[in-house]
Amino acid sequence: MLVIHPDGNQCLLGRKKVFPAGMFSSLAGFIEPGETIEDAVRREVDEESGVKVSHVQYVSCQPWPMPSSLMIGCLTVAVSTEIKVDENEIEEARWFTRQQVAEALGKNSQQPFSVPPRQAIAHQLIKHWVGLNANL
Repeated sequence: MLVIHPDGNQCLLGRKKVFPAGMFSSLAGFIEPGETIEDAVRREVDEESGVKVSHVQYVSCQPWPMPSSLMIGCLTVAVSTEIKVDENEIEEARWFTRQQVAEALGKNSQQPFSVPPRQAIAHQLIKHWVGLNANL
């Protein structure tokens, strides 16, 4: 799930300790039995980052072979912007501007951070938000 700042020009990206140095990604989680996609997005974003979100929009999905799962990509809009990470889930999260993210997507990026590779649904969500030809 990619969280969009209320100003529409920033997105929330986080990083796990196991990520390559400097890589930030969209947040991720699991749907609990009996939970809707929208409720899962709201709960997971809150649990991982402390950010409250409202509207959730489905964007795309991607098969995930371990353990035979389906990744569901959604955009959601923040209604609060203060970040308080659950350090058991992620080590850092912060807001990035559309320009910073667009530059990080470039081949010769000068940004001090990177995003997941293009085959990852997180990359496609980020690219979709930036407005590039995401091929979703």
